[in-house]
Amino acid sequence: MRSSVMPMPHSGSARPPSSVAVSASGLRKSYGDKTVLDGIDLRIPAGTVFALLGPNGAGKTTTVQILSTLVAADGGQALVAGHDVATSPDGVRAAIGVTGQFAALDDLLTAEENLLLMADLLRLGKREARARTRELLQRFDIADVAHKRAATFSGGMRRRLDIAMTLVGDPQVIFLDEPTTGLDPRSRRTMWEMVRSLVAGGTTVFLTTQYLEEADQLADRIAVLDGGRIVAEGTADELKARIPGSHVRLRFADSTAYERAAAAFPGAARDDENLVLRVAGDGGLDALRALLGRLDAAGVRAADLSVHTPDLDDVFLALTGHGTARATDTGTTDAMNTGTTATADTTGTSGPSRAQENLR
Repeated sequence: MRSSVMPMPHSGSARPPSSVAVSASGLRKSYGDKTVLDGIDLRIPAGTVFALLGPNGAGKTTTVQILSTLVAADGGQALVAGHDVATSPDGVRAAIGVTGQFAALDDLLTAEENLLLMADLLRLGKREARARTRELLQRFDIADVAHKRAATFSGGMRRRLDIAMTLVGDPQVIFLDEPTTGLDPRSRRTMWEMVRSLVAGGTTVFLTTQYLEEADQLADRIAVLDGGRIVAEGTADELKARIPGSHVRLRFADSTAYERAAAAFPGAARDDENLVLRVAGDGGLDALRALLGRLDAAGVRAADLSVHTPDLDDVFLALTGHGTARATDTGTTDAMNTGTTATADTTGTSGPSRAQENLR
C-alpha cells in the first residue's frame, strides 16, 4: 500500500496544531452499486490509538485508503493532521505513514538499503538519512540483520522493517491496516509493544484489525464498522458494558447441594446435567460477597465458582452477527479469553469453599 502513496519531503517532528489528529464527517464511497461506506463520522484525538473493527468487506481498508489519499471519497469531508484529504493531499501525505496488510519491501535490497531508499524518496540529506536508518534499525531490533536481504526475513522481521520504513519520515499519524495478520503470537505481541512505544512518543495510530484482543490491548477508543456504517464506538469497557450477559457460574459436586443452591437463587439459569447454576450479576466484589453469603446461609458449598463477563467477541457478535478472529498460542489460552473469566477452583476443600473464604 505504501508504494501507492508518493512520500512528500520530510516534515520534521512537528505535531498537529489541533488536538484532533483525524476527523471525518459523512464519508461515503461506492463501487458501482456496492455501497462500501455509507456516511461515517470519526474524531480521533492526537497521541492515541484508534481501532476500527469490522468483518471482511465492512469497509475498513477503504476508510484507510480515503484518509491516506489513495482513493477519493464520493462524499463527506476528512481532515488528517489538519489537512483536507481532498483539497490538500500533499499536506496529508507529508504528515502520515501507511502500513498495509502486506509488507511493502524490496526483497532484493537489504534492511538498511530499504530504509535508505525510503529516506531518499523523502529527500532526506545523506547524513540525516544514515542517522535515521541507524536509529530505526536499533529501535526495531533488526540492526544485526541490517545487511541481509529482506527476502530472507521471517514474517515478524518483515513487518518490523515495514513499520520502520513507515517511520523514516517521522509521521504524525500512522495508519496500520491489519498489521499483524499472519504473524505468530510472539511477533504479534512484539508489534503491540512497538505501537505502544509510538503512541508514548506522541504519534497517533489508526489501526484496523479483526483481532479482538489486539483492539482490547491497544486501543484508547474502538469503532465497530459493519455494512459501511459505524454501529458502535467507545472504549473497550464501554462497548462491553452495552452487552448483557455478566454472570457467576456455580458448579456443585452433588445434586443435593445443587438443589439447595437452586432454591436459594430461584432466578438462576439451571444446567441440571452438569449441576451448574448461572446467577446474573456484574461480578463485583460486593455482589460476590452477597452471593457467597447466601450460599453460606443455605449451608451449601460450591465445587467451583467463576465470573464471566462479555468480551469484544460478544460485542462483535451482538452488533454485526459475525465473530472476530481469535489468535491463539499453541497450548495457551488466548489472552482475551483468560482475561474475561476468573475462576476459583474449590474442589476438595472441607467446610466453606476457598472462594467463599477468600472473598469474606
